[in-house]
Amino acid sequence: MTIFVENKGDKVNFLAHAFLSGSDHQVLIGNFVADSIKGKMLQRYDEGIRKGVFLHRSIDAYTDQHIVVRKSVERLQPVFRKFSPVIADIYYDHFLAVHWKDYSSAELSDFSTAVYKILIRNFSKLPPRSKRLLPWMVAQNWLTGYANLHDLQRVFNGMSRRTSFESGMENAVGFLKKNYQDFETDFRLFFPDLVKKSDEVLRSLNEVTTRQ
Repeated sequence: MTIFVENKGDKVNFLAHAFLSGSDHQVLIGNFVADSIKGKMLQRYDEGIRKGVFLHRSIDAYTDQHIVVRKSVERLQPVFRKFSPVIADIYYDHFLAVHWKDYSSAELSDFSTAVYKILIRNFSKLPPRSKRLLPWMVAQNWLTGYANLHDLQRVFNGMSRRTSFESGMENAVGFLKKNYQDFETDFRLFFPDLVKKSDEVLRSLNEVTTRQ
């Protein structure tokens, strides 16, 4: 499994973002492309996709400031330094995949396939970076692969190769194994808060649309 990280600020927790998009396909697309859209580029897109971008950024901002996530990041920082937030994101996607049935009635494989189909059908709408990324995501089945540590190791190996200097991310799975219970507890405490926050953001966005 290979993940492109073009700058350390990009969020790579694709499974959580897809899950939190709700049932609106345009919101899902916007959530997927958000890190590839900068500045005035956003105005080129339809309202639904703009909602998804706003949701994505709201999720990121809320996650970065959450006390539990900060605890996860602090646990990582002595070893992984500035890459700690990225690693924490991926750990949390791992736990979402592992505990998927606690949050969704759909099978993870079915959900992943549905997401891939939506993104492929809308390929022409994607910005260039997302177009480069999507074939890898589909071919290597990233969303389902987060559940097992073997594929997770491949994620971190690929990310480590793509950093411009030594990141140590190839050791992230080993670190997770040693601290598995602590990170799992963090995820369990944090994720219900994130679901609630995402639902609130989506309701607010939809209310604004209804009033227009």
